[in-house]
Amino acid sequence: MRLKIWNLLLIGMMIFISGCSSQSAPEAQTRTLTVFAAASLAEAFREIGKAFEAANPGAEVVFNFDGSQSLQTQIEQGAVADVFASASQKQMEALISQSLVSNLQSQIFATNQLVVILPQDNPANIQSLDDLARPGLSLVLAAEEVPVGDYSRQVLEALNGQYGSDYAAKVLGNLVSEETNVKQIVAKVQLGEADAGIVYTSDAVAAPELITITIPTDYNVVAAYPIAPLGSAPNRALAEKFVDYVLSVDGQATLKKWGFAPIAP
Repeated sequence: MRLKIWNLLLIGMMIFISGCSSQSAPEAQTRTLTVFAAASLAEAFREIGKAFEAANPGAEVVFNFDGSQSLQTQIEQGAVADVFASASQKQMEALISQSLVSNLQSQIFATNQLVVILPQDNPANIQSLDDLARPGLSLVLAAEEVPVGDYSRQVLEALNGQYGSDYAAKVLGNLVSEETNVKQIVAKVQLGEADAGIVYTSDAVAAPELITITIPTDYNVVAAYPIAPLGSAPNRALAEKFVDYVLSVDGQATLKKWGFAPIAP
């Protein structure tokens, strides 16, 4: 009888201790960081996101990649996000003017330039920038309100000085499609749905099977990429840490690997 009582007491103590230990060691809470980023940043930021998660246990980085103009609209309409990284100052400044981002926290973290891409088999036999004005070609660009679309048109206008005052008009006469983000241009050229497209250098790096034609520096543009935590960021401290990581030596090295020009230290 006495042995039974001791056994019952022992079982009760074990249950009590087990309950206490489970209460004292709760699971770490996952913190989700939502980053709205220009489509051209997809490959670089996915790699940066994994490294950031490894350096910050419990953090989960979720990306929304799209044209900067589309991301701006989403944020203006109340989409919840922690960080915004744009391919142009125009979209960032629009959010700053509405007090959705602090001007003091917006920083340039990388630059990019443009390049012409051609399908792997180059069916139109395009050999130079001059060839883009040849009648009958099919060209795909981003729409004018998309940063890369705006930059592309600036480049074509600048090339009037090299190939004649009607060069840009002739090239745009071959335009068959206007896309909402740069990855759609890459996809159409990869699928052979266009003879040529104009994208960022980083997009060409991410699609090495495509042929590229370099745009000389004198006629190219330098696209500056700003980044900032949003004023309404649900995870403000984590957002600031992510921005710091992008600006860090490791973050800048990843951006350089994917074809961006890092900022000067």
